[in-house]
Parts: sequence; structure tokens; C-alpha cells
Amino acid sequence: MAGYSGITAGYLILGDRPCLVETGTATSAPVVRDALASLGVGPGDLATIVVTHIHLDHAGGVGDLAGFYPEAEIVVHEKGARHLADPSRLMASARMVWGDKLDVLFGEMSPTEAARIRALGDTGSVDLGNGRTLSSHYSPGHAKHHVGLIDSGTGDLYVGDAAGVYLPQTGDLRPATPPPDFDLRTALDSIALFEALGPQRLLFSHYGPVDDVQETLERSAEELRVWVDLTRQAHSAGMDLDHAVAMVRDRTRERYAALQADDATAEQFELLSGAPSNVAGIIHWLDRAQP
Repeated sequence: MAGYSGITAGYLILGDRPCLVETGTATSAPVVRDALASLGVGPGDLATIVVTHIHLDHAGGVGDLAGFYPEAEIVVHEKGARHLADPSRLMASARMVWGDKLDVLFGEMSPTEAARIRALGDTGSVDLGNGRTLSSHYSPGHAKHHVGLIDSGTGDLYVGDAAGVYLPQTGDLRPATPPPDFDLRTALDSIALFEALGPQRLLFSHYGPVDDVQETLERSAEELRVWVDLTRQAHSAGMDLDHAVAMVRDRTRERYAALQADDATAEQFELLSGAPSNVAGIIHWLDRAQP
């Protein structure tokens, strides 16, 4: 993403019915295709492509990868399905937020043929073959079209962005609370749901696998509360967005080893979970919850 490695992850589940979880950005789609080819997955081999939600860093490459793998069924929550078939509104809204940066960060999402899209309800299942399934669990809070996915064969839980973002170099965990859908109670409920599923590992889309499930989910909930509390203080004091971001960034700096590291690591961390986006999402929620 944006020329960096180690920002977004796609996960290939090999088996009787190979499945790709997350596509990454449109600009990453050729990278993903080449990686799958290197693992022996050709154009006719991929059975399913699943995305945890339709944000462009997770699903921007869906249309391109659907073209590369014409046999693959595309699976998404029902609240996101129409945007994969016709991404025009999604792209227009993203361009309003990102402007010229959009092309560098994400590229352009291509439409996916509607007949190939399977929309999931609050729960659902993807057949991985030989009795193995990938179970889908609705987990909004970060986004209203978000699902977590647990593999019956391994106990791996694909958490998307519902548990925040993880930086493997430093072990830092930071929330992901962008507008317009962030809601604290719903986000905490989604983390509690993930705990109840009893996963063996957490597979972060940003970025990589984490073995210490209980501690990581507890940290995820704590981070949400810290960012919301600080943003609420700034909002109550009448700060505008820029000043609120500066205050929250300053007050949370000591929590993250990445921000004490070299400039490249700090820049990568900010790209993973930008303070302006997080604070803006929390303020948007506060204004809705407490007008």
C-alpha cells in the first residue's frame, strides 16, 4: 500500500477450495496475483475471495482479483455488497476525504459482476472443502459492513480492523476509529464477541498474526477507551479537529514504541492508523451520540 510493504495483509487459506481473505488495495492487486501464483494458485484455482469490510485498503482490489480469478465467488457482508457491484459512490466519497492522495494510497476499485457476489447476513459460512468452514460473524463498530471470520480447521480469527491495527516490529496496538461508522459500544461488543469465539490466533489485516489472544483483545478495548476519553476531553473543551488531533497525539505518544523508533517506522504506524482519521471518527460519533 502506497509503496510500503507490511501495511495490508491478504491471507491465503490453502485446501480443497482455496480462499483468499482480504484483497488489499487496487494498486496491490497485481502483487497479490503474483504471490498466489508463486504459491501454486492459478487463475482457475481460487474458489472464494472474502473481505472483512469494503474499505479500500481491504477490498479495493476485489474487482481486479475477480477478473484474475474468474471461478472465485466474492463474499462480503450484505451492507457492503452493492458497493462492490457499483463502487461509484464509495469512490466519490473516498475522493472527497483523500483528494489526490487517493490514487497513490488506494487506486480505483473496479466493479465486480453482481452475480458473483454472495452477501452475508449477521452470520454465514464459507465452504473451504473437506468439512472445513470459515464462519462469518457480524462485528460492526469500525464499519457497519464489517465481519470477523473464524477458520474451523485452525481456530484462526481474521479480525479485519475491529480489533485495531498491530505493528509487528514493535508489538504496538492502536485503535482504528474512522468516520462515519465508528461507535464505541458497538466496537467494544465486537471485541467481546471475538473473545467469546475462543480463537487460537488473531490474524490482523494490518498486520500479521498474533498468538496472545486474550491480552491483545483486552489491549484493543483499552486503547479504544483511552482514545475516546482523550477525544471527548478535547471536544468538550471546544477544540477544533486540528487541535484535538494534536492533543490526542501528544497524550498517547508514550503508549507506542513505534513513535519513539526511527522515522520510517513512525511513518508506517501513522499510515496504518492515522491520528487525524481516528479523532475525526470519534468526534463524528460524539456529535451523533451527544448532539
